[in-house]
Amino acid sequence: MEKQDLNVQEVIWNLDDLYTGRDDPALQRDHRWCLDRSEEIEKKYSGRVGELDATGLFALVESLEELDCRLGSISTFAYLGFATNTRDEAAAAFLQEIRETASRIDTRTVFFELEWNAVPAERAEELCRAPKLARYRHHLESMRRYADHLLSREEETLLLERAPVGRSSWTSLFDKVMGHMKFGEDGRTEEEVLSDLYSPDRETRKKAAGELTCGLKSQLHVLTHIFNTILADKMIDDRLRRYGSWLSSMNLYNELEDRTVEVLTKAVTSRYDIPARYYRLKKELLGLDELFDYDRYAPLPHLPEKVITWDECREMVLEGFAAFSPEMADIAARFFERGWIHAPIMEGKRGGAFAHPCVPEVHPYVMVNYNGTLRDVSTVAHELGHGVHQYLAAKQGYYNSDTTLVLAETASVFAELILFKGQMELLETAGEKRSFIAQKLESIFATVFRQVAMNRFEDAIHNKRRNDGELSADELGELWIRTQKEMFADSVTLTDNYRVWWSYIPHFLSTPGYVYSYAFGELLVLSLYRLYTEDPAGFVPRYLELLAAGGRDTPYRLLAPFGIDLDDPGFWHGGLGLIDEMLGELEE
Repeated sequence: MEKQDLNVQEVIWNLDDLYTGRDDPALQRDHRWCLDRSEEIEKKYSGRVGELDATGLFALVESLEELDCRLGSISTFAYLGFATNTRDEAAAAFLQEIRETASRIDTRTVFFELEWNAVPAERAEELCRAPKLARYRHHLESMRRYADHLLSREEETLLLERAPVGRSSWTSLFDKVMGHMKFGEDGRTEEEVLSDLYSPDRETRKKAAGELTCGLKSQLHVLTHIFNTILADKMIDDRLRRYGSWLSSMNLYNELEDRTVEVLTKAVTSRYDIPARYYRLKKELLGLDELFDYDRYAPLPHLPEKVITWDECREMVLEGFAAFSPEMADIAARFFERGWIHAPIMEGKRGGAFAHPCVPEVHPYVMVNYNGTLRDVSTVAHELGHGVHQYLAAKQGYYNSDTTLVLAETASVFAELILFKGQMELLETAGEKRSFIAQKLESIFATVFRQVAMNRFEDAIHNKRRNDGELSADELGELWIRTQKEMFADSVTLTDNYRVWWSYIPHFLSTPGYVYSYAFGELLVLSLYRLYTEDPAGFVPRYLELLAAGGRDTPYRLLAPFGIDLDDPGFWHGGLGLIDEMLGELEE
Protein backbone atom coordinates (compact mmCIF):
# COMPACT_ATOMS: atom_id res chain seq x y z
CA MET A 1 0.00 0.00 0.00
CA GLU A 2 1.37 3.39 -0.98
CA LYS A 3 1.59 6.16 1.58
CA GLN A 4 -1.17 8.13 -0.11
CA ASP A 5 -3.51 5.15 0.39
CA LEU A 6 -3.24 5.67 4.13
CA ASN A 7 -5.56 8.68 3.71
CA VAL A 8 -3.21 10.64 5.93
CA GLN A 9 -1.86 13.33 3.62
CA GLU A 10 -4.71 15.70 4.42
CA VAL A 11 -4.44 15.23 8.19
CA ILE A 12 -2.80 18.60 8.73
CA TRP A 13 -3.48 20.59 11.86
CA ASN A 14 -5.35 23.87 11.67
CA LEU A 15 -3.53 26.50 13.71
CA ASP A 16 -6.21 29.14 13.14
CA ASP A 17 -7.44 28.62 16.70
CA LEU A 18 -4.17 30.27 17.68
CA TYR A 19 -3.48 32.63 14.76
CA THR A 20 -4.20 32.55 11.03
CA GLY A 21 -0.58 33.16 10.12
CA ARG A 22 2.57 35.07 10.99
CA ASP A 23 0.97 38.17 9.46
CA ASP A 24 -2.22 37.87 11.54
CA PRO A 25 -2.96 41.32 13.06
CA ALA A 26 -4.09 39.57 16.26
CA LEU A 27 -0.64 38.03 16.63
CA GLN A 28 1.01 41.41 16.16
CA ARG A 29 -1.32 42.97 18.74
CA ASP A 30 -0.68 40.19 21.25
CA HIS A 31 3.06 40.46 20.71
CA ARG A 32 2.97 44.19 21.44
CA TRP A 33 0.57 43.70 24.36
CA CYS A 34 2.92 41.19 26.04
CA LEU A 35 5.84 43.58 25.85
CA ASP A 36 3.80 46.50 27.15
CA ARG A 37 2.10 44.50 29.88
CA SER A 38 5.38 43.10 31.21
CA GLU A 39 6.72 46.64 31.49
CA GLU A 40 3.59 47.76 33.36
CA ILE A 41 3.81 44.85 35.81
CA GLU A 42 7.46 45.54 36.50
CA LYS A 43 6.84 49.23 37.17
CA LYS A 44 3.87 48.54 39.44
CA TYR A 45 5.16 45.64 41.52
CA SER A 46 8.95 45.34 41.34
CA GLY A 47 10.40 45.81 44.83
CA ARG A 48 6.98 45.56 46.50
CA VAL A 49 6.18 41.83 46.61
CA GLY A 50 7.12 41.54 50.29
CA GLU A 51 4.61 44.31 51.16
CA LEU A 52 1.58 42.77 49.41
CA ASP A 53 -1.39 41.35 51.27
CA ALA A 54 -3.38 38.39 49.90
CA THR A 55 -5.52 40.60 47.65
CA GLY A 56 -2.50 42.40 46.21
CA LEU A 57 -0.57 39.17 45.69
CA PHE A 58 -3.56 37.62 43.94
CA ALA A 59 -3.77 40.58 41.55
CA LEU A 60 -0.08 40.29 40.73
CA VAL A 61 -0.11 36.52 40.13
CA GLU A 62 -3.29 36.80 38.06
CA SER A 63 -1.64 39.46 35.89
CA LEU A 64 1.47 37.30 35.43
CA GLU A 65 -0.65 34.29 34.50
CA GLU A 66 -2.54 36.30 31.89
CA LEU A 67 0.77 37.53 30.47
CA ASP A 68 2.34 34.06 30.39
CA CYS A 69 -0.79 32.63 28.83
CA ARG A 70 -0.82 35.16 25.99
CA LEU A 71 2.89 34.66 25.42
CA GLY A 72 2.31 30.90 25.51
CA SER A 73 -0.14 31.19 22.61
CA ILE A 74 2.42 33.03 20.50
CA SER A 75 5.24 30.63 21.43
CA THR A 76 3.09 27.59 20.66
CA PHE A 77 2.14 28.97 17.25
CA ALA A 78 5.79 29.67 16.44
CA TYR A 79 7.02 26.25 17.55
CA LEU A 80 4.28 24.23 15.81
CA GLY A 81 4.96 26.08 12.58
CA PHE A 82 8.67 25.25 12.82
CA ALA A 83 8.21 21.61 13.92
CA THR A 84 6.49 20.62 10.69
CA ASN A 85 8.92 22.50 8.43
CA THR A 86 12.36 22.76 9.95
CA ARG A 87 13.77 23.76 6.54
CA ASP A 88 11.67 26.93 6.37
CA GLU A 89 14.02 29.79 7.18
CA ALA A 90 11.15 32.19 7.85
CA ALA A 91 9.56 29.77 10.36
CA ALA A 92 12.92 29.32 12.10
CA ALA A 93 13.52 33.07 12.22
CA PHE A 94 10.07 33.69 13.67
CA LEU A 95 10.60 31.06 16.37
CA GLN A 96 13.89 32.71 17.31
CA GLU A 97 12.22 36.14 17.36
CA ILE A 98 9.58 34.88 19.81
CA ARG A 99 12.21 33.27 22.01
CA GLU A 100 14.02 36.59 22.18
CA THR A 101 10.74 38.32 23.05
CA ALA A 102 10.12 35.80 25.81
CA SER A 103 13.61 36.46 27.14
CA ARG A 104 12.96 40.22 27.26
CA ILE A 105 9.69 39.65 29.11
CA ASP A 106 11.30 37.23 31.56
CA THR A 107 13.94 39.79 32.47
CA ARG A 108 11.16 42.19 33.43
CA THR A 109 9.14 39.72 35.48
CA VAL A 110 11.92 37.70 37.14
CA PHE A 111 11.63 40.02 40.14
CA PHE A 112 8.53 38.15 41.29
CA GLU A 113 10.16 34.75 41.81
CA LEU A 114 13.16 36.34 43.52
CA GLU A 115 11.12 38.57 45.84
CA TRP A 116 8.52 35.89 46.61
CA ASN A 117 11.26 33.48 47.64
CA ALA A 118 12.72 36.18 49.89
CA VAL A 119 9.45 36.50 51.85
CA PRO A 120 9.94 34.98 55.34
CA ALA A 121 8.60 31.43 55.57
CA GLU A 122 6.01 32.20 58.24
CA ARG A 123 4.58 35.12 56.26
CA ALA A 124 4.58 33.09 53.03
CA GLU A 125 2.69 30.24 54.71
CA GLU A 126 0.12 32.69 56.08
CA LEU A 127 -0.46 34.16 52.62
CA CYS A 128 -0.75 30.74 50.99
CA ARG A 129 -3.45 29.75 53.50
CA ALA A 130 -5.53 32.83 52.64
CA PRO A 131 -8.82 31.85 50.91
CA LYS A 132 -8.23 34.57 48.32
CA LEU A 133 -5.11 32.73 47.11
CA ALA A 134 -6.56 29.21 47.09
CA ARG A 135 -6.41 29.10 43.28
CA TYR A 136 -2.67 29.78 43.30
CA ARG A 137 -1.69 28.04 46.53
CA HIS A 138 0.25 25.15 45.03
CA HIS A 139 1.83 27.38 42.39
CA LEU A 140 3.14 29.74 45.07
CA GLU A 141 4.25 26.94 47.38
CA SER A 142 6.05 25.05 44.62
CA MET A 143 7.88 28.21 43.46
CA ARG A 144 9.60 28.36 46.84
CA ARG A 145 11.26 24.98 46.32
CA TYR A 146 13.77 26.81 44.10
CA ALA A 147 14.73 29.29 46.82
CA ASP A 148 18.17 27.77 47.44
CA HIS A 149 18.98 27.77 43.73
CA LEU A 150 18.19 31.34 42.73
CA LEU A 151 20.83 33.97 42.01
CA SER A 152 20.71 37.74 42.38
CA ARG A 153 18.41 39.71 40.13
CA GLU A 154 21.35 41.02 38.12
CA GLU A 155 22.64 37.47 37.58
CA GLU A 156 19.22 36.04 36.75
CA THR A 157 18.61 38.89 34.30
CA LEU A 158 21.92 38.26 32.58
CA LEU A 159 21.12 34.55 32.19
CA LEU A 160 17.69 35.34 30.79
CA GLU A 161 19.16 37.85 28.35
CA ARG A 162 21.50 35.17 27.02
CA ALA A 163 18.88 32.37 27.01
CA PRO A 164 17.84 32.79 23.33
CA VAL A 165 21.35 31.84 22.22
CA GLY A 166 21.62 29.07 24.81
CA ARG A 167 20.14 25.57 24.92
CA SER A 168 17.00 26.38 22.94
CA SER A 169 19.10 27.69 20.06
CA TRP A 170 21.25 24.56 20.06
CA THR A 171 18.19 22.29 20.10
CA SER A 172 16.83 24.24 17.13
CA LEU A 173 20.11 23.61 15.32
CA PHE A 174 19.76 19.90 16.15
CA ASP A 175 16.21 19.89 14.69
CA LYS A 176 17.47 21.66 11.57
CA VAL A 177 20.36 19.23 11.09
CA MET A 178 18.07 16.21 11.50
CA GLY A 179 15.35 17.82 9.35
CA HIS A 180 17.78 18.43 6.49
CA MET A 181 19.45 15.03 6.74
CA LYS A 182 18.65 12.46 4.06
CA PHE A 183 19.37 8.76 4.41
CA GLY A 184 20.43 6.22 1.79
CA GLU A 185 20.45 6.42 -1.98
CA ASP A 186 16.76 7.35 -2.05
CA GLY A 187 17.27 10.33 0.25
CA ARG A 188 14.68 9.19 2.76
CA THR A 189 13.68 10.88 6.02
CA GLU A 190 14.72 9.73 9.47
CA GLU A 191 11.20 8.39 10.18
CA GLU A 192 11.12 6.36 6.96
CA VAL A 193 14.45 4.70 7.73
CA LEU A 194 13.57 4.00 11.37
CA SER A 195 10.31 2.41 10.21
CA ASP A 196 12.30 -0.17 8.23
CA LEU A 197 13.86 -1.47 11.47
CA TYR A 198 10.46 -3.09 12.09
CA SER A 199 10.46 -4.92 8.75
CA PRO A 200 10.12 -8.74 8.78
CA ASP A 201 12.91 -8.88 6.19
CA ARG A 202 16.35 -9.01 7.81
CA GLU A 203 18.19 -7.49 4.87
CA THR A 204 15.80 -4.52 4.91
CA ARG A 205 16.50 -4.00 8.61
CA LYS A 206 20.23 -4.31 8.14
CA LYS A 207 20.17 -1.86 5.23
CA ALA A 208 18.12 0.63 7.26
CA ALA A 209 20.57 0.40 10.15
CA GLY A 210 23.45 1.07 7.78
CA GLU A 211 21.67 4.02 6.16
CA LEU A 212 20.81 5.55 9.53
CA THR A 213 24.39 5.15 10.71
CA CYS A 214 25.85 6.59 7.50
CA GLY A 215 23.56 9.60 7.71
CA LEU A 216 24.39 10.25 11.36
CA LYS A 217 28.12 9.87 10.75
CA SER A 218 27.96 12.47 7.98
CA GLN A 219 26.96 15.05 10.61
CA LEU A 220 28.56 13.46 13.66
CA HIS A 221 31.02 16.33 14.13
CA VAL A 222 28.09 18.77 14.37
CA LEU A 223 25.97 16.50 16.57
CA THR A 224 28.90 15.86 18.91
CA HIS A 225 29.51 19.58 19.24
CA ILE A 226 25.81 20.20 19.99
CA PHE A 227 25.84 17.52 22.69
CA ASN A 228 29.02 18.87 24.29
CA THR A 229 27.71 22.43 24.27
CA ILE A 230 24.47 21.47 26.01
CA LEU A 231 26.31 19.26 28.51
CA ALA A 232 28.59 22.20 29.35
CA ASP A 233 25.68 24.64 29.49
CA LYS A 234 23.91 22.47 32.05
CA MET A 235 27.14 21.93 33.99
CA ILE A 236 27.62 25.68 34.34
CA ASP A 237 23.98 26.31 35.23
CA ASP A 238 23.97 23.56 37.86
CA ARG A 239 27.18 24.90 39.37
CA LEU A 240 25.87 28.46 39.53
CA ARG A 241 22.59 27.30 41.06
CA ARG A 242 24.24 24.91 43.52
CA TYR A 243 22.49 21.72 42.45
CA GLY A 244 23.92 18.59 44.01
CA SER A 245 23.91 16.54 40.80
CA TRP A 246 23.07 16.84 37.11
CA LEU A 247 19.63 15.29 37.80
CA SER A 248 18.66 17.34 40.85
CA SER A 249 17.02 20.16 38.86
CA MET A 250 14.84 17.68 36.94
CA ASN A 251 13.79 15.94 40.15
CA LEU A 252 12.93 19.32 41.63
CA TYR A 253 10.91 20.22 38.54
CA ASN A 254 9.03 16.91 38.86
CA GLU A 255 8.43 17.69 42.55
CA LEU A 256 10.16 14.45 43.49
CA GLU A 257 12.78 13.76 46.12
CA ASP A 258 16.08 12.39 44.80
CA ARG A 259 15.49 9.24 46.84
CA THR A 260 12.32 8.45 44.90
CA VAL A 261 14.14 8.47 41.57
CA GLU A 262 17.00 6.43 43.03
CA VAL A 263 14.53 3.80 44.24
CA LEU A 264 12.95 3.68 40.77
CA THR A 265 16.23 3.35 38.83
CA LYS A 266 17.64 0.75 41.24
CA ALA A 267 14.48 -1.32 40.94
CA VAL A 268 14.56 -1.26 37.13
CA THR A 269 18.28 -1.97 36.75
CA SER A 270 17.96 -4.86 39.20
CA ARG A 271 15.55 -6.51 36.74
CA TYR A 272 17.59 -6.15 33.58
CA ASP A 273 17.30 -9.95 33.48
CA ILE A 274 13.78 -9.51 32.07
CA PRO A 275 14.70 -7.90 28.72
CA ALA A 276 17.76 -10.15 28.41
CA ARG A 277 15.53 -13.23 28.83
CA TYR A 278 13.10 -11.91 26.27
CA TYR A 279 15.70 -11.23 23.58
CA ARG A 280 17.20 -14.69 24.07
CA LEU A 281 13.71 -16.09 23.53
CA LYS A 282 13.16 -13.86 20.52
CA LYS A 283 16.34 -15.14 18.91
CA GLU A 284 14.94 -18.66 19.15
CA LEU A 285 11.49 -17.69 17.89
CA LEU A 286 13.05 -15.96 14.87
CA GLY A 287 15.31 -18.95 14.25
CA LEU A 288 18.47 -16.86 14.36
CA ASP A 289 21.91 -17.93 15.53
CA GLU A 290 22.65 -14.39 16.71
CA LEU A 291 20.40 -11.39 17.41
CA PHE A 292 21.91 -8.08 16.29
CA ASP A 293 20.78 -4.61 17.30
CA TYR A 294 18.95 -4.18 14.00
CA ASP A 295 16.94 -7.36 14.77
CA ARG A 296 15.46 -6.06 18.03
CA TYR A 297 12.24 -4.81 16.48
CA ALA A 298 11.78 -7.61 13.94
CA PRO A 299 8.16 -8.82 14.09
CA LEU A 300 7.62 -12.37 15.24
CA PRO A 301 5.88 -14.83 12.92
CA HIS A 302 2.07 -14.47 12.74
CA LEU A 303 2.09 -10.83 13.79
CA PRO A 304 -0.68 -9.14 11.78
CA GLU A 305 1.06 -7.23 8.98
CA LYS A 306 -1.98 -5.34 7.70
CA VAL A 307 -1.28 -1.74 6.82
CA ILE A 308 -3.74 0.39 8.78
CA THR A 309 -5.28 3.43 7.14
CA TRP A 310 -5.79 6.62 9.10
CA ASP A 311 -9.55 6.04 9.24
CA GLU A 312 -8.99 2.54 10.63
CA CYS A 313 -6.51 3.93 13.14
CA ARG A 314 -9.06 6.47 14.29
CA GLU A 315 -11.71 3.79 14.74
CA MET A 316 -9.37 1.49 16.69
CA VAL A 317 -8.24 4.24 19.04
CA LEU A 318 -11.68 5.67 19.72
CA GLU A 319 -13.23 2.23 20.27
CA GLY A 320 -10.47 1.40 22.74
CA PHE A 321 -10.97 4.67 24.60
CA ALA A 322 -14.79 4.32 24.61
CA ALA A 323 -14.61 0.86 26.19
CA PHE A 324 -12.78 2.48 29.10
CA SER A 325 -14.54 5.85 29.25
CA PRO A 326 -17.03 7.41 26.79
CA GLU A 327 -15.90 10.84 28.02
CA MET A 328 -12.30 10.06 27.14
CA ALA A 329 -13.36 8.88 23.65
CA ASP A 330 -15.48 11.99 23.12
CA ILE A 331 -12.55 14.29 23.87
CA ALA A 332 -10.18 12.26 21.68
CA ALA A 333 -12.68 12.37 18.80
CA ARG A 334 -12.41 16.16 18.74
CA PHE A 335 -8.72 15.89 17.83
CA PHE A 336 -9.63 13.92 14.70
CA GLU A 337 -12.68 16.01 13.80
CA ARG A 338 -11.41 19.53 14.37
CA GLY A 339 -7.93 19.57 12.84
CA TRP A 340 -5.92 19.21 16.01
CA ILE A 341 -3.54 16.55 14.59
CA HIS A 342 -0.64 16.66 12.11
CA ALA A 343 -0.02 13.12 10.87
CA PRO A 344 1.77 12.65 7.50
CA ILE A 345 5.48 12.02 7.10
CA MET A 346 6.92 15.02 5.26
CA GLU A 347 10.35 16.29 4.30
CA GLY A 348 11.55 18.82 6.84
CA LYS A 349 9.09 17.70 9.50
CA ARG A 350 10.78 16.80 12.77
CA GLY A 351 10.81 13.13 13.71
CA GLY A 352 8.97 11.44 16.55
CA ALA A 353 5.69 12.53 18.05
CA PHE A 354 4.39 14.89 20.72
CA ALA A 355 1.30 16.50 22.22
CA HIS A 356 1.54 20.24 22.88
CA PRO A 357 -0.75 21.62 25.60
CA CYS A 358 -0.91 25.22 24.28
CA VAL A 359 -2.97 27.35 26.71
CA PRO A 360 -6.24 26.67 28.61
CA GLU A 361 -8.29 28.77 26.18
CA VAL A 362 -7.05 26.74 23.20
CA HIS A 363 -7.03 22.94 22.88
CA PRO A 364 -3.81 20.89 22.65
CA TYR A 365 -2.27 19.86 19.33
CA VAL A 366 -0.83 16.42 18.49
CA MET A 367 1.96 15.64 16.01
CA VAL A 368 2.78 12.12 14.78
CA ASN A 369 4.58 10.66 11.77
CA TYR A 370 2.02 8.07 10.64
CA ASN A 371 3.13 5.19 8.43
CA GLY A 372 0.27 2.72 8.91
CA THR A 373 1.83 0.20 11.29
CA LEU A 374 0.39 -1.22 14.51
CA ARG A 375 3.19 0.61 16.29
CA ASP A 376 2.02 3.87 14.74
CA VAL A 377 -1.52 3.23 15.99
CA SER A 378 -0.10 2.82 19.50
CA THR A 379 1.79 6.10 19.07
CA VAL A 380 -1.43 7.88 18.11
CA ALA A 381 -3.12 6.45 21.23
CA HIS A 382 -0.12 7.50 23.33
CA GLU A 383 -0.19 11.10 22.13
CA LEU A 384 -3.98 11.32 22.37
CA GLY A 385 -3.64 10.12 25.97
CA HIS A 386 -1.47 13.19 26.51
CA GLY A 387 -4.00 15.28 24.61
CA VAL A 388 -6.97 14.14 26.71
CA HIS A 389 -4.94 14.75 29.88
CA GLN A 390 -4.00 18.27 28.76
CA TYR A 391 -7.57 19.01 27.69
CA LEU A 392 -8.99 17.94 31.06
CA ALA A 393 -6.28 19.74 33.06
CA ALA A 394 -6.91 23.04 31.24
CA LYS A 395 -9.71 23.88 33.65
CA GLN A 396 -7.06 24.33 36.37
CA GLY A 397 -5.78 27.45 34.64
CA TYR A 398 -2.44 28.09 32.94
CA TYR A 399 -0.23 27.66 35.99
CA ASN A 400 -1.93 24.65 37.58
CA SER A 401 -2.55 22.78 34.34
CA ASP A 402 1.19 22.26 33.85
CA THR A 403 1.67 18.65 34.95
CA THR A 404 5.00 17.27 36.13
CA LEU A 405 6.66 15.04 33.54
CA VAL A 406 6.28 11.86 35.58
CA LEU A 407 2.51 12.23 35.81
CA ALA A 408 2.27 13.59 32.27
CA GLU A 409 3.37 10.16 31.00
CA THR A 410 0.68 8.36 33.00
CA ALA A 411 -2.22 9.19 30.69
CA SER A 412 -0.26 8.43 27.52
CA VAL A 413 0.97 5.04 28.67
CA PHE A 414 -2.44 4.15 30.09
CA ALA A 415 -3.99 4.98 26.70
CA GLU A 416 -1.59 2.58 24.99
CA LEU A 417 -2.52 -0.17 27.44
CA ILE A 418 -6.24 0.39 26.87
CA LEU A 419 -5.71 0.09 23.11
CA PHE A 420 -3.62 -3.07 23.54
CA LYS A 421 -6.29 -4.83 25.59
CA GLY A 422 -8.93 -3.99 22.98
CA GLN A 423 -6.75 -5.13 20.08
CA MET A 424 -6.01 -8.45 21.82
CA GLU A 425 -9.71 -9.30 21.81
CA LEU A 426 -9.80 -8.97 18.01
CA LEU A 427 -7.06 -11.57 17.45
CA GLU A 428 -8.13 -15.14 16.78
CA THR A 429 -5.13 -17.48 16.63
CA ALA A 430 -2.65 -18.36 19.35
CA GLY A 431 0.21 -17.35 17.04
CA GLU A 432 -1.24 -13.89 16.49
CA LYS A 433 -1.81 -13.38 20.20
CA ARG A 434 1.68 -14.57 21.09
CA SER A 435 3.29 -12.22 18.59
CA PHE A 436 1.10 -9.33 19.65
CA ILE A 437 1.95 -9.85 23.33
CA ALA A 438 5.62 -9.94 22.32
CA GLN A 439 5.24 -6.62 20.52
CA LYS A 440 3.60 -5.11 23.60
CA LEU A 441 6.41 -6.42 25.78
CA GLU A 442 8.90 -4.74 23.46
CA SER A 443 6.98 -1.50 23.81
CA ILE A 444 7.10 -1.86 27.60
CA PHE A 445 10.83 -2.61 27.46
CA ALA A 446 11.35 0.54 25.37
CA THR A 447 9.44 2.55 27.96
CA VAL A 448 10.91 1.04 31.13
CA PHE A 449 14.26 -0.67 30.65
CA ARG A 450 15.53 1.24 27.60
CA GLN A 451 14.61 4.60 29.08
CA VAL A 452 16.40 3.78 32.34
CA ALA A 453 19.40 2.55 30.31
CA MET A 454 19.32 5.90 28.51
CA ASN A 455 19.11 7.61 31.90
CA ARG A 456 22.27 5.71 32.86
CA PHE A 457 23.87 6.97 29.62
CA GLU A 458 22.90 10.54 30.53
CA ASP A 459 24.30 10.04 34.01
CA ALA A 460 27.57 8.82 32.52
CA ILE A 461 28.00 11.61 29.95
CA HIS A 462 27.04 14.44 32.32
CA ASN A 463 29.42 13.24 35.00
CA LYS A 464 32.26 12.51 32.58
CA ARG A 465 31.85 15.93 30.94
CA ARG A 466 32.09 17.54 34.38
CA ASN A 467 35.08 15.50 35.48
CA ASP A 468 37.10 15.10 32.27
CA GLY A 469 36.08 17.92 29.92
CA GLU A 470 34.73 17.80 26.37
CA LEU A 471 33.83 14.35 25.07
CA SER A 472 34.73 12.95 21.69
CA ALA A 473 32.25 11.07 19.52
CA ASP A 474 34.16 7.87 20.36
CA GLU A 475 33.85 8.51 24.10
CA LEU A 476 30.13 9.19 23.78
CA GLY A 477 29.79 6.03 21.71
CA GLU A 478 31.68 3.96 24.28
CA LEU A 479 29.44 5.16 27.11
CA TRP A 480 26.38 4.48 24.96
CA ILE A 481 27.45 0.92 24.21
CA ARG A 482 28.39 0.23 27.84
CA THR A 483 25.09 1.41 29.29
CA GLN A 484 23.08 -0.44 26.63
CA LYS A 485 25.05 -3.68 27.15
CA GLU A 486 24.22 -3.55 30.84
CA MET A 487 20.59 -4.01 29.84
CA PHE A 488 20.99 -6.51 26.99
CA ALA A 489 23.81 -8.59 28.57
CA ASP A 490 24.65 -11.29 26.02
CA SER A 491 21.16 -11.41 24.46
CA VAL A 492 21.84 -8.86 21.70
CA THR A 493 25.03 -8.24 19.73
CA LEU A 494 25.60 -4.51 19.41
CA THR A 495 27.36 -3.67 16.15
CA ASP A 496 29.80 -0.85 15.49
CA ASN A 497 26.99 0.98 13.69
CA TYR A 498 25.04 1.16 16.93
CA ARG A 499 27.81 3.17 18.58
CA VAL A 500 26.52 6.43 17.06
CA TRP A 501 22.82 5.96 17.68
CA TRP A 502 22.90 8.17 20.78
CA SER A 503 23.21 11.11 18.44
CA TYR A 504 19.65 11.26 17.07
CA ILE A 505 17.73 11.19 20.39
CA PRO A 506 16.35 14.71 21.05
CA HIS A 507 15.34 14.22 24.70
CA PHE A 508 18.99 14.28 25.78
CA LEU A 509 19.22 17.83 24.47
CA SER A 510 15.84 19.48 24.93
CA THR A 511 15.05 18.09 28.39
CA PRO A 512 18.07 16.57 30.16
CA GLY A 513 16.99 13.97 32.70
CA TYR A 514 13.53 13.55 31.16
CA VAL A 515 13.66 9.90 30.12
CA TYR A 516 13.16 8.27 33.54
CA SER A 517 9.66 9.78 33.45
CA TYR A 518 8.68 7.13 30.90
CA ALA A 519 9.67 4.30 33.22
CA PHE A 520 7.90 6.04 36.09
CA GLY A 521 4.74 6.35 33.98
CA GLU A 522 4.77 2.76 32.68
CA LEU A 523 5.25 1.11 36.07
CA LEU A 524 2.68 3.43 37.63
CA VAL A 525 0.19 2.57 34.88
CA LEU A 526 0.64 -1.17 35.37
CA SER A 527 -0.28 -0.73 39.02
CA LEU A 528 -3.20 1.55 38.19
CA TYR A 529 -4.48 -0.90 35.59
CA ARG A 530 -4.54 -3.65 38.18
CA LEU A 531 -6.72 -1.40 40.35
CA TYR A 532 -8.97 -0.82 37.34
CA THR A 533 -9.49 -4.54 36.75
CA GLU A 534 -10.48 -4.99 40.39
CA ASP A 535 -13.10 -2.20 40.36
CA PRO A 536 -13.73 -0.64 36.91
CA ALA A 537 -16.77 1.42 37.93
CA GLY A 538 -15.01 2.93 40.93
CA PHE A 539 -11.67 3.43 39.22
CA VAL A 540 -12.62 5.39 36.09
CA PRO A 541 -14.00 8.48 37.89
CA ARG A 542 -10.95 8.62 40.17
CA TYR A 543 -8.63 8.26 37.18
CA LEU A 544 -10.32 11.09 35.26
CA GLU A 545 -10.14 13.22 38.41
CA LEU A 546 -6.39 12.56 38.52
CA LEU A 547 -6.03 13.79 34.92
CA ALA A 548 -8.26 16.80 35.52
CA ALA A 549 -6.16 17.76 38.57
CA GLY A 550 -3.28 18.67 36.25
CA GLY A 551 -0.39 20.02 38.32
CA ARG A 552 -2.34 21.50 41.21
CA ASP A 553 -0.46 19.31 43.71
CA THR A 554 2.62 17.10 44.08
CA PRO A 555 2.72 13.58 42.59
CA TYR A 556 2.85 12.16 46.12
CA ARG A 557 -0.42 13.82 47.13
CA LEU A 558 -2.20 13.33 43.80
CA LEU A 559 -1.52 9.58 43.93
CA ALA A 560 -2.40 9.18 47.61
CA PRO A 561 -6.08 8.29 46.87
CA PHE A 562 -4.80 5.21 45.04
CA GLY A 563 -2.78 4.03 48.04
CA ILE A 564 0.56 4.42 46.23
CA ASP A 565 3.87 4.95 48.07
CA LEU A 566 6.46 6.13 45.55
CA ASP A 567 9.35 5.58 47.97
CA ASP A 568 8.52 1.90 48.50
CA PRO A 569 10.75 -0.36 46.36
CA GLY A 570 7.97 -2.92 46.58
CA PHE A 571 5.67 -0.63 44.59
CA TRP A 572 8.06 -0.46 41.64
CA HIS A 573 8.85 -4.17 41.88
CA GLY A 574 5.12 -4.83 41.74
CA GLY A 575 4.98 -3.27 38.26
CA LEU A 576 8.15 -5.10 37.25
CA GLY A 577 6.57 -8.32 38.49
CA LEU A 578 3.63 -7.82 36.11
CA ILE A 579 6.09 -7.49 33.22
CA ASP A 580 7.80 -10.66 34.41
CA GLU A 581 4.43 -12.44 34.41
CA MET A 582 3.73 -11.37 30.82
CA LEU A 583 7.13 -12.68 29.75
CA GLY A 584 6.50 -15.91 31.66
CA GLU A 585 3.30 -16.47 29.68
CA LEU A 586 5.23 -15.97 26.47
CA GLU A 587 8.00 -18.33 27.56
CA GLU A 588 5.45 -21.06 28.33
